[in-house]
Amino acid sequence: MAPVLVTYATRTGSTEEVARAVGETLRHDGLAVEVMPVKDVHSLGRSEAVVLCVPLYMGRLHKDARQFLSANREALMKVPVALFVLGPVQNVEKDWKGAQQQLEKELAKFPWLSPVAKHVVGGKFDPAKLGFPFNFVMKKMPVRDVRDWNAIRDLANGLAATLQPGLQR
Repeated sequence: MAPVLVTYATRTGSTEEVARAVGETLRHDGLAVEVMPVKDVHSLGRSEAVVLCVPLYMGRLHKDARQFLSANREALMKVPVALFVLGPVQNVEKDWKGAQQQLEKELAKFPWLSPVAKHVVGGKFDPAKLGFPFNFVMKKMPVRDVRDWNAIRDLANGLAATLQPGLQR
């Protein structure tokens, strides 16, 4: 594995798109990066930093991400870890505050985890990509995508600077 592992949990693919954008930005900033789903990470190998991209679903981190954190606890305690958390699907201030509070509540379940960065970014909602019965119940709801790609890339640029010193051991 590359020195920076950008890994993600996703249901419908929107978090993967964010992870790939983060990975591309970090590569552009000169870091060696590998991007892969958390389900495919069997060991952190020689990764010297981890960026976890994960959505909040109904106030909780995606279950694959929770399992990844638990399964890799010892290794994650030894490397810098950053989080990109997809939250709100509307640009409403209370939704952003709520997502931040939900993230903090979820991270309290992993008291050993001390991220070097944690960013709540906008998410995407597409009822057509939901499974039954949600796709049936929510089919008339509009598609919403509040991912701000410029902001995501700017945050990743800042993250590259944060991770660089740790990678130059």
